[in-house]
Amino acid sequence: MSMILSASVIRVRDGLPLSASTDYEQGTGMQECRKYFKMLSRKLAQLPDRCTLKTGHYNINFISSMGVSYMMLCTENYPNVLAFSFLDELQKEFITTYNMMKTNTAVRPYCFIEFDNFIQRTKQRYNNPRSLSTKINLSDMQMEIKLRPPYQISMGELGSANGVTSAFSVDYKGAGKISSAHQRLEPATLSGIVAFILSLLCAALNLIRGFHAIESLLQSDGEDFNYIVAFFLGTAACLYQCYLFVYYTGWRNVKSFLTFGLICLCNMYLYELRNLWQLFFHVTVGAFVTLQIWLRQAQGKAPDYDV
Repeated sequence: MSMILSASVIRVRDGLPLSASTDYEQGTGMQECRKYFKMLSRKLAQLPDRCTLKTGHYNINFISSMGVSYMMLCTENYPNVLAFSFLDELQKEFITTYNMMKTNTAVRPYCFIEFDNFIQRTKQRYNNPRSLSTKINLSDMQMEIKLRPPYQISMGELGSANGVTSAFSVDYKGAGKISSAHQRLEPATLSGIVAFILSLLCAALNLIRGFHAIESLLQSDGEDFNYIVAFFLGTAACLYQCYLFVYYTGWRNVKSFLTFGLICLCNMYLYELRNLWQLFFHVTVGAFVTLQIWLRQAQGKAPDYDV
């Protein structure tokens, strides 16, 4: 009998389960599928937004959007168009019910477990196709799947259940290959955004003082050229901190500490031109941005939640 067996809502960046069916059947095949659910949740950030994994007599399908993935388990003969239409309904309802701030700041597994009520109602409808009244939507979904079929995940890409996974990158139409040089960072926090703005402010202040130093040098011989160099080096360091905060690069944390050291050296050299409060402001902002760069790490593997 073709039917949907279970569904889960998972955060993409770390694999945190937000909601799931509470009536998961117990059996050898189902327990194996639970392992595949956990393995997939660790790799959601590396996979395309629409995928299928065939696991013997069962299929696992999922779609991802706005940092959240909607995953379902069904029998192998369940129609693809119904499976992805089911996931699409879950996605629309979840986005309508919960805002992104709640999903991004969630820390406990299954903190939206009340969403299971909607999952259960929708699953019952899709397990009884005669009760479905979405022929137009199914027609649209069928055309979409035909134009952009789901990516078929192989067991080799998924890795082994004992935690030794294969190193792979996804080559997918419209997705490209994922490499460490293009890893996505975690969403920026409010403190991170404030640090970014303050760093831009320090860069602007250094730049303005640098141009004033050039004018003073041209008008008289009393201005030290090294002050000009220090101002512009400070500007470059602040802008580079902004770059490190926004983009992932190799040795990112080391670069941020070296850049902060350069900011400190520039301000030490400029102590005659700045009062203590100005020096304190520039050094403190540099330290604050360095901390935010260190806190905003690349999206990594998910914790081993029992999905």
